[in-house]
This record gives sequence, structure tokens and C-alpha cells, in this order.
Amino acid sequence: MGAQEIETDVVVLGMGIGGEAVAGSLAGRGLDVVGIESELVGGECPYWGCLPSKMIVRAATLLTEARRVDGVAGTATVEPDFTPVAERIRDEATAGWDDTIAVDRFTDQGGTFVRGEGRLDGPGRVTVGNITYVARRGVVVASGTTAYVPPIEGIDEVDHWTNREAVSAKELPGSLITLGGGAIGLELSQAFGRFGTEVTVVEAADRILPREEPEASAALTEVLESEGVGVITGVAATGVRRDGEEVVVTLADGRELRAERLLVAVGRQARLEGIGLETVGITPSEHRFLPTDDALQVREGLWGVGDVTGRGAFTHVAAHQAKIVVAAILGEDEEVGRRVDAALPAVTFTDPEVGSVGLTEADAREAGLDVAVATQNVPWSARGWLHGPGNEGVIKLVADTERQVLVGASSVGPHGGEVLGLLALAVHAEVPIDTLRSMIYAYPTFHRGIEDALDNLA
Repeated sequence: MGAQEIETDVVVLGMGIGGEAVAGSLAGRGLDVVGIESELVGGECPYWGCLPSKMIVRAATLLTEARRVDGVAGTATVEPDFTPVAERIRDEATAGWDDTIAVDRFTDQGGTFVRGEGRLDGPGRVTVGNITYVARRGVVVASGTTAYVPPIEGIDEVDHWTNREAVSAKELPGSLITLGGGAIGLELSQAFGRFGTEVTVVEAADRILPREEPEASAALTEVLESEGVGVITGVAATGVRRDGEEVVVTLADGRELRAERLLVAVGRQARLEGIGLETVGITPSEHRFLPTDDALQVREGLWGVGDVTGRGAFTHVAAHQAKIVVAAILGEDEEVGRRVDAALPAVTFTDPEVGSVGLTEADAREAGLDVAVATQNVPWSARGWLHGPGNEGVIKLVADTERQVLVGASSVGPHGGEVLGLLALAVHAEVPIDTLRSMIYAYPTFHRGIEDALDNLA
């Protein structure tokens, strides 16, 4: 069959969280929408990211909570078994890595789904196989990211895990080396350690979670080490090789680490190559992420959405961005999201949870703000003391003294991601500090620690 052209209103290239939200919303509003995806509709989050990883985290936390019974509520014997976790991931989270439900959800809204490798073919044009779709109203690139594998000597010759292989595992190794002390690496490392895997984390920066506050890094490091997870910081891996049944990782300082498995979790890279960006005037090698303006527009009639934009690799950001792009394509006045970078909430689902929003103290000072900071250790609060084992954490506030508002905050501790909600609202809405101080905080709750921190704010 020869090449053919098909006209449509909108083409969405990539049907991850952001792309699916854009395509589904526009189709539901009556537009003719073509959604293109070569892998699974829904993207990384439901199949290899957020959902399966948090099932693993939840299971591991239950084990640890049971172990905390001793000396508090009696005695408990815990026998870890990863089998029901792996089965639950397949049965409940990923549906066996089958996206039929997601595809049907889109087509039931009136969209046209195409399974295949899409490629831009000039302004308003996307080609899949021998068909070129010509968009009357616009094209949305939502090609996402892939796990970044650094150019370490020998790494391509050694079978290693990324997050995908880790959450797909039916059984865990006896030992594991994790390259990367960010959210993904730490969540999986702590969880696997709680199931009995001997884990060592290697982070090239001078501390784990280097984008978070130093207090958050310190609190989590102390907990990980107390649980037997090795934490090596300030040194990079320079070589990887296989020695029999073991993976050997050589560090820059000459040390060698050995384990059954290697998990590479040093970050993500945008899928820019191979999608035809050159045909719309963009050279992929010149960009880490898809270049977009504040309205997520790349060129007239071309938008980016989701992780590929580099504006926060989170499901909630992709969904938020989708609203902006949908409004732009429909010609609606939509101001939502203009401050997404200023009040972006993030949570690392370790134990303790690490929640943050807005600027860190270092970022605020680098921006030239007159800054005041305050901290409150969670164990010192009434709820933290009552909580007992597993109460580690800290709340930190970063204030702009000139405007008398919070510009950033961190909430580390039990339910730290939930406590973050109030802080995210305060930063997003620029709630005056005096207003926050005038609130009544329920006693005894974890979020009452915010009131304690406010009292310490100079």
C-alpha cells in the first residue's frame, strides 16, 4: 500500500500521563484526535513507576511497622516474602502490562488510537508507518523520558536493572548496588533492604537527595544506615564488570563493591532523538529537554507536555500541564499553571517520606532573596513523641522576609507527603506568614509541627 495522508484536528505523539490527558480531554470536547503510542498508554507511571514502586514501598513499610511492635505493643515475628508483592503488581497495578483498558478509555471518548513509532514530518504533520496525519489545530509532543545510563566503562556489557526491571522482578537478589541516590534509587533500595536484600547506594554528589534540603538528606541517611543500607556519597562509579555470579563496581577512589545485581537510577533523559524534531527546526543534540515557553508551546501549533519538557518529572505536573495545553488548543483563557515552577510539590516515598515545595534555602539565597529559615524536628513534637519508633524527620520553612511569605518548605517524617499539603498551599497562594501563625492547628497532629516551626521563624 502506498503512502497516504489523513487530516485530523490534533495529533498527540506519546500517550503517557500528559499525552493521554490531552488526547482524552480534546476528544471528549468533540475534536478529532489521533493518539500515537509505541509502548503502553499511560506511560511510565502506572506500569513501571509510581504505582508498582509504591506497592513495593507499602509492602516494605508494613514489614518495618511489624518489626516496630516489639517494646511498644508486644512482640511480632516477621517473615518477608516478595511473592505476593510481585503478584499484586501484575494483578492490580499493571494488569500484566496490558493497556487495553487505557486504550478503550481513549477510543470510547471518540479518539483514534495508533500503535506505532510516530515521527514529526514538518509543521502539523506526524507520520506512522505509511500514513501521515495532518493536524489542522496542532501537534502535541509527549514522548516522555527513559532511564539514563551513564557512560561508565563496561556498563553496557553487564546485565543491569533500571526501574523497569526492578519493579518487574518476581524475586529479589541477595545483594544489590544502586547507582543514584535520588528518589527512585532510594525508594527501591530501602524497600528491597527491608525484604532482606543487602543494599549499597552510591551517589556521586556529596549527599543523597542532593536537590532537597541538607536536613532532609541527613535525616534519611541516618535512617537508611540504621537499617543496614550502605550509603556512599561524594564518589562516582568509574567501572563495571562481571565476575562470575557477581557484578563488580569500581569507584573513583579505588574501592570495589560486589553484589548480585546492579540497579542504575541516576536520572532520566528526554526522548528527543528519532521523533523528527529536525523537521520543525529543532536539533535534538542541542537540548536536554524539549524547549517550550511558559505556555508549553514549542512553535506555533506545536506543544510539549509531560516529562519531555523537563519541568518536573512527576505525574501531577504532566496532568497539570495537560490542562494548559488543552486550553491553548481550544482557544480558552487559562491561567492555571503559570506558576508551576514556583510552587512545585514533590514527595520521595521513603520512610520517612520527604516532601518539598518551592525553593530550598540555597535556591532562595542564590535568587537574591532576603531569607529567614526555621526548622522543627518531628520527634520533638507531641505527635512525633507519641509515634515512637519511626518518628524521624524535620519540618523546614524558607521565608522571603521582604514579602513575609513562604517561598519554600520541606516536610520530612511519617506522612511527610500529606503534611506537605498545607505547606504547598501556603507557597502557591503566597499566604502571609501572620495568617499562617493565626491558624489553629489540631493537637496532636504531625502538621502541628508547622506551627512550631513558624514560632522559630526569625
